[in-house]
Amino acid sequence: MSPIPVEQCVGGADLTEPRLSPDGRALIYGRSIGGESALVLARLDGDDDVEGHLGVRSVLTSSPVPRTGRGLGGGCFCWLPDSSAVIYAATDGNLWQQPIDGGEPIVVTCDDADLGPGRAAQAPTVTPTGDGVVFVVDQREVWFQPLPSGPPLRLDDSSADFCFDAAMDADGTGAVWQAWNVPDMAWDASRVQSAPLVGGRVTDLVLPTGAVQQPRPIAGGPMLCVRDDSGWNNLWLGDEPLVDEAFEHGGPTWGLGQRSFAANDDGTAIAFTRNERGFGRLCVVDVATRQVSEVARGVHGQLSWSGSRLAALRSGARTPTQIVVYDTTTWARDVVAVGPHDAWSATELVEPELIEVPTRDGAIVHARLYRRDQDDAQADDVDEAPAGSDSDRLMCFVHGGPTDQWQVTFMPRVAFWRSQGYDVLVVDHRGSTGHGREYQQAMNGRWGEVDVADLVDAVRHAHRNGWGIPARTVLVGGSAGGFTVLGALAADPRLAAAGVVSYPVTDLFDLSERSHRFERHYTHHLVGPVPEVAPADGPYVDRSPVSFAARITTPLLMFHGEVDPVVPVEQSRVMATRIAEANGIVALVTYPDEGHGFRQRDHQLDEYRRTMSFLADHFV
Repeated sequence: MSPIPVEQCVGGADLTEPRLSPDGRALIYGRSIGGESALVLARLDGDDDVEGHLGVRSVLTSSPVPRTGRGLGGGCFCWLPDSSAVIYAATDGNLWQQPIDGGEPIVVTCDDADLGPGRAAQAPTVTPTGDGVVFVVDQREVWFQPLPSGPPLRLDDSSADFCFDAAMDADGTGAVWQAWNVPDMAWDASRVQSAPLVGGRVTDLVLPTGAVQQPRPIAGGPMLCVRDDSGWNNLWLGDEPLVDEAFEHGGPTWGLGQRSFAANDDGTAIAFTRNERGFGRLCVVDVATRQVSEVARGVHGQLSWSGSRLAALRSGARTPTQIVVYDTTTWARDVVAVGPHDAWSATELVEPELIEVPTRDGAIVHARLYRRDQDDAQADDVDEAPAGSDSDRLMCFVHGGPTDQWQVTFMPRVAFWRSQGYDVLVVDHRGSTGHGREYQQAMNGRWGEVDVADLVDAVRHAHRNGWGIPARTVLVGGSAGGFTVLGALAADPRLAAAGVVSYPVTDLFDLSERSHRFERHYTHHLVGPVPEVAPADGPYVDRSPVSFAARITTPLLMFHGEVDPVVPVEQSRVMATRIAEANGIVALVTYPDEGHGFRQRDHQLDEYRRTMSFLADHFV
């Protein structure tokens, strides 16, 4: 396989949130190119302009700039019931109404809701009659705004610290939403609250034994949602599972607007996504018979069903991210848009293998292995591989979160390093999602211990199986993944030849004090109750990489954005200073105007190139 050019791995378009119009004749989706976001309209009933692609696409609006989601997240916009316009959340904090047939957008929200800088309306949902819109403000308040105008009404009662994904109830007279209170995160314990649109009290409508997400009523029936009472994030209808199986039907609630299921117009069938140990599949369940049909492979999300069409965001190891529309009578699939560069269509991509790693404490840890080209492999036995050959390179990625997972989606980063001659291992340490609630909760109280041990065991397992040697192994992680990588490098300095971390957590107490509101209480369950003052010892000190920086002797490359709201850049600066003071090898690169993740093309290219140069310097 020829090396993939770095330029192919950045750029293109980020696609998200395809939503079919209520009449099923049009589709709108979010698109971001070079940091500039827009809503794009695709008319679906015209002639195919390209074989296998539907309709004519045009930019519906880019000003005020839409607050588009990322990946499988959303919450940017909704359609009016008559398909004449959409209401969308803009980066100015307001909701705007944009007619489909052109014309200037009209601001929907009014000054009474006190929106603007620092306060943002998101996740709008219009009433069935189109006379009002329900939305969330600052992830903590639920409001109702009459249409076309009128004073807004706040629906929640401040009994929840977080309110997500408000939806209309079945008869259109009230709203429901996901709610939870700190120190829990949404996946620890959450509930569904409800309130009438006019006069009445907030009610805790659903109180599961664990977590619940995406409450949405269906036509003529009870509410649909995803709950993990059975130990798996399964699709529920009313008070019982609609599909009860050992697979996840929704991901962790990291943001607004996840749509991992969608009902048809009369509520007789539900399309839903299935996570099969990281691999994805689209399924449909018949509500009356509970029979499940498997429709298509690939990670799907942002489902939208209208008439005989189902739209989705779709991706896979060999499928560059695309927006697709299925004909639900035949389940034939058409592509509406493709995000990444066209060059990927001619690039050899591979599916990963599922790996089970036995750990020292008797558990099983899940991972996925993307093998290099077999033509490049020299020998299965690591002892037979010539020193310095390209056949013994291993790159191990650790996802962030840590309550998260890298599903088998299109990942240019994985493809790039595989093209450079690496076997690529993606580890789901305990605490990862996608493997049931027990696996996800297994890290509680043990963050910085069990994840570190699982990573060390996974890399040693890879070495024993000939997927690399320590002298040509690199551990890579961002955010919480960087935290785990730093712990592993300190636990076993002989494990790898280099580490590369981006915006890593290095000081747990500082994180709990200064991270953004959504994650400020995250460590309560992962580490333990947060001390009132900076501790001198205990888990918040012992597990913080800044406390054991001198033990990291493996060459380390660090990246961080200078305006990161999640992990302050000062954490990386202190970490790099302490490693250098202990005579360790460390390089820290910071990028101006970047936050938690790098958006600017020049910085993305620089990250790839600096990493390549760093590894060339430190691999034997």
